[in-house]
Amino acid sequence: MPERAVERGVSVAGRDRDHARGRGSGGSDGSGGSGGAVVGWVSAALALLLVAGVAGWQLGWFDRFLDDDPAPPGPEDPATVAPPPDVDVPPVAKPRPVAPAADTRVRLDLAAVESALTANLTDRDLGRHVLAAVAPLEGGTAYDYVSSGADLAIPASTTKVVTSAAALSLLGPDHVFTTRTVLTGGGGAPRLVLVGGGDPFLLSSPQAQWGTSTPATVSPPKADVVTLARRTARALVADGVRKVRLGYDDSLFSGPSENPAWRADYIPDGVVSPITALWVDEGRDPIGYGRVADPSLTATVLFEKALVAAGISVVGSPQPASARGGDDVAAVDSAPLAQIVQRVLEVSDNEASEVLLRHIGLADGGDGSFVGGQAAVQRVLQANGIKMRGSVLYDGSGLSRENLMSPQLLVDVIRWAASDEHPELRAVLSGLPVAGFTGSLADRFDHGAAEGPGRVRAKTGTLTGVTSLAGIAVDLDGSLLVFALMADRVRPSRSGLAQVAMDDAASTLGACTCAR
Repeated sequence: MPERAVERGVSVAGRDRDHARGRGSGGSDGSGGSGGAVVGWVSAALALLLVAGVAGWQLGWFDRFLDDDPAPPGPEDPATVAPPPDVDVPPVAKPRPVAPAADTRVRLDLAAVESALTANLTDRDLGRHVLAAVAPLEGGTAYDYVSSGADLAIPASTTKVVTSAAALSLLGPDHVFTTRTVLTGGGGAPRLVLVGGGDPFLLSSPQAQWGTSTPATVSPPKADVVTLARRTARALVADGVRKVRLGYDDSLFSGPSENPAWRADYIPDGVVSPITALWVDEGRDPIGYGRVADPSLTATVLFEKALVAAGISVVGSPQPASARGGDDVAAVDSAPLAQIVQRVLEVSDNEASEVLLRHIGLADGGDGSFVGGQAAVQRVLQANGIKMRGSVLYDGSGLSRENLMSPQLLVDVIRWAASDEHPELRAVLSGLPVAGFTGSLADRFDHGAAEGPGRVRAKTGTLTGVTSLAGIAVDLDGSLLVFALMADRVRPSRSGLAQVAMDDAASTLGACTCAR
C-alpha cells in the first residue's frame, strides 16, 4: 500500500484517522457554539461511566488535574436528599465504589510493568523496533524498553502533544487569534485589507462544515469571514464609505507554506494544506472537494462576495497588500487556545497543529516559520527542565518522517502538563482521546484487556510503518501512569494488526497492578 494512503487514514484495519485525506483534520461540527469544552467533558464523563472499572473517574481521580472549576455547593450523595412531602419512596442505597481514588505519587513495580507489556511489545506485528516508557504521573522511577537499535523513533502524530503543550505555555489557554479588516488611504477608492491572524479554525460561513468522520466531544466556537464582512460593511457605511479596493495580508507567518521535511507529494495530493496565516476551512475548497492551492486568496474571494452582499462595492480584484498604517475596521476572534488544543488532540488535526507551531515561533522569537517554531519548541522544553534526549522535530503535526523522538520526552511533557505548577497546560490532558469512546480512539481498544477502554487516554500516531500511543492509564489499584509506546518499523501489510497490538499493550496498563 502506498505510504500516503495510510497517512490519509486508510490503514489495513481501516481505523486510523491521524492523517486522513479530506477528513483527518478539522471538524464536522460547523460553527459550533459556546461552551464546547464543557460539552466535551460531559460527553467524555458519560462515556467513562459505561465502564464499571472506571468509576474512579467519577469519584474524582482527575479532579486535581482536569477540573479547575469547583463543583457548586450542594449534597454530595443522593441518599441525603429528602423526598418531596407526601411522597413515599424507598431509601436510596449509597453506591459502593469499585475502584480506589487515584494515586499520583507511586513507585512503579518494574517487574509488573514488564510482565504486563512484554507479550504485546514483542508481538511480531509491531516489527523490529519498538520503544516504550512508563512512569508515575508524579515522581518515581520510570520503566524503559527498547527492543533493538536506537532509542529514538518516528513519533507521527504524538508530536501534537509536544506542540500543544508548548503553545499553551507561551500563549496561555485564554489566548485568541484575531482576523481583522483595516482601511488604508490612497488615490480613488480606499483600500480595505483583510488581515490574517492565524486562526486555524476560521470558517467560510457561519454554516460551514468540513469533513471528518472522527467522533468529537469538543466543538469550539469558530469565527467566519461572512460575519467579518457584515461587521466591516456596517462600520464602513457608518463612516460614509461604500466603495473599496480589496487586498489581503497574510504576512504574519514567514517562510515556505510547505514544510521541506514533508514528502513532496503531500500538498499536491491533498494530504495537507499549504500553511498560511489566512485561510478558511483549513485550506479546503468550500464549494468542492480537496484543498485549494492558494488558501489566502480563496479566503479573500469569499470575504469579497459577502462584503458585496452586505452593500459594499469592490473595485478590481483582490491583491496582496500591507495593512501597515491603516485603521482597524472590524474583527472576529477564534475560540480560546485551550479549546483549540482539545480539538487538535482529540481528532488529530494536522493543519491546526502546524498553525500552532507558527504561533509558537512568533511568541518566542518573532519567527513565524516552521524553523522558528521548532526552535522555539526546543527552547520552551529546555526552559521547563525537559530534556530533548536526542529528539529532533521538524514540524508540529508529526507528518514528517524525519522527526525522531524518545518515548521519555513524551512522558516528560505529559507529566509537565499535569503538574500543579502549570494549570495553563491542562487542555493537553483533557484533549487526549478516551480509549474506546472518543476522538481518534472511538473505535479502537476493542480487542485486548477489558479494562483498557475508559481507563486509558492517549494520543494516537500513525504513518506508513509507524504506530504509536502516548497518554495516561489508571491501573487496577488506581495508580496514575504516564506512558509512551512507539513502533516505527511495522511492515505495511501488518499495519492494522500492529495497531491492535499497540492498543492491547496500552490496555494491559489499565488491567495490571503496576505500583507498589
